[in-house]
Amino acid sequence: MLDDVRVVAFDIFGTTVDWHTGIAEQVGEVFERRRIGLDPAAFADSWRDRYLPAMARVNNAEREWAYLDALHRESLDALLAEHGVGNAVSESDRMRLVRAWHRLPAWPDSAELLTRLRRRYTVVALSNGGFGLLVDLVKAAGLPFDAILSAELARTYKPAPAPYLIAAQLLDVDPGEVLMVAAHGWDIDGARAAGLRTAFLERPAEKGPYREADRAAGTTCDIPATSASDLATRLGC
Repeated sequence: MLDDVRVVAFDIFGTTVDWHTGIAEQVGEVFERRRIGLDPAAFADSWRDRYLPAMARVNNAEREWAYLDALHRESLDALLAEHGVGNAVSESDRMRLVRAWHRLPAWPDSAELLTRLRRRYTVVALSNGGFGLLVDLVKAAGLPFDAILSAELARTYKPAPAPYLIAAQLLDVDPGEVLMVAAHGWDIDGARAAGLRTAFLERPAEKGPYREADRAAGTTCDIPATSASDLATRLGC
């Protein structure tokens, strides 16, 4: 337990919600209707693979600021073209697929974990998703956060320092009083570099059945948690 922590901030995609299942299922629905013979799960993986590079181009000033829906749309268009199925996917289908990131299932233990932690801490979402996306996602998934904080506030994406520091500033706490919880080493590293405390929460199924998820072993963090229950216990809840 970290006695100085007042705020617990959660990453969303993969840490709190199951992006792989949600995206693969919704991609599959579109592909089946359009009779596209691509593997939806593999397509979901390829789409997600473009997530960090797209945000890095924003952070590196290689392109102007764009919120995550716009980056997802650009990646989707490019991926469909590369697979030679661009003409088979309509504008309405593309809009629906971008909005798929607004409708993802929570991990079965997420709501209970947040509820337990709220008895002792302020518990917030801190994500690279835009505000509209996060509001839709959190509401649909039934996740009881005290507040939603988006990288859109900083017009910079995690793992750059600004999103973490603005979150602490808005909550009127020191960075060291915020514990960042994530299932990804890059997010943990970014939060730690910004002065936050960190907890790695293992989500073994985060990348689907054919890819290995990040693990706590080898990750530099304050709390390496192997499950939601383990994290809650370590935080005295």
